[in-house]
Amino acid sequence: MANIISDETIEYVGILAKLELDSEEKEQAKKDMGRMLDYIDKLNELDTDGVEPMSHVFPVNNVFREDEVCNGDGREVTLANAPERKEDSFVVPKTIVG
Repeated sequence: MANIISDETIEYVGILAKLELDSEEKEQAKKDMGRMLDYIDKLNELDTDGVEPMSHVFPVNNVFREDEVCNGDGREVTLANAPERKEDSFVVPKTIVG
């Protein structure tokens, strides 16, 4: 284990994470953090020359496409179900008594 985590670092991380750790939990956290950092060091050994960075696992193309009306708004079909209508609107009973 090349990465050794100090007690001060664990205390600081505990404060940032708002954790209250007892001494046994602090020792376990130190070991876990050390293993994580060792793994990151191992990943840094990989040759990534020629590998393009990516923000998504799958290719994302034309995310901001133009809106196109395909089937119209169906206004006439919807208004055909209205018990009463006035021009292009439903007529509904007044709900606020004034």
